[in-house]
Amino acid sequence: MRSVLPALLAFAALGLAGAQAESGKGTDELVRAALAAEASLDTRRALALFQEAVAARPADAFLRQKLARQYSDLMVELPTREEQRATVEQALVHARRAAELEPQRAENVLSVAICLGKLGVLSGTREKVRYSRELRAEAERALTLDPAYAWAHHILGRWHHEVAELGGTARLVVKLFYGGLPGASHAEAVRYLKRAVELEPGQLKHHLELGLALAGAGQPGPARAALERGLAMPSREKHDEAAKARARAALDRLPATR
Repeated sequence: MRSVLPALLAFAALGLAGAQAESGKGTDELVRAALAAEASLDTRRALALFQEAVAARPADAFLRQKLARQYSDLMVELPTREEQRATVEQALVHARRAAELEPQRAENVLSVAICLGKLGVLSGTREKVRYSRELRAEAERALTLDPAYAWAHHILGRWHHEVAELGGTARLVVKLFYGGLPGASHAEAVRYLKRAVELEPGQLKHHLELGLALAGAGQPGPARAALERGLAMPSREKHDEAAKARARAALDRLPATR
């Protein structure tokens, strides 16, 4: 793992000269430049800029959470699982620090959950189960802090959907060898994701994930409607196209409606 970290720092260094120039103008201007880079989906430049900002303000929870997001978003640009895991582990370090600094801020807590979910994708079964348990606990904590936080509903809905999709054999193996997972259901997945859509109707990923959950719940008509609604919305964020690719594949698997 240590051999991968210098490569990640090299990615961040692609924007370092610009970051240093901005830092000379003051941390506030540096942060504005970092937020602009994030908004334009320039993750590597945003990463370098937020690194500079965190170096200047190491106890700033907002900046730590933003740095965690850049490391997390960088995952999709890296070619190997080793590099992807290294960047997500760095994201988790900063997400946990943000949650320590401001434990009552729901976004900080949910950032921890999101990083755990990404690590689970890159891990073996034992770690997947451990990360999955912790993910649910952190997402539920975020929702307790802010019951109107759409992304906390989204993450819990996705968790229920993915765990409910496990086959009987997989569930038995997880229970026998890894202690099992908390109960999950398609109905709960749909409930959480419908709430996410109600709270943020303009966020395409809520519609797409609701469509996937409805398909899992055996509701092909509503699933198709939700998927098509999300697919019709313009892509604006880092992971929108990847979410649409999953949705298109699910749409193709749905039975034809009359």
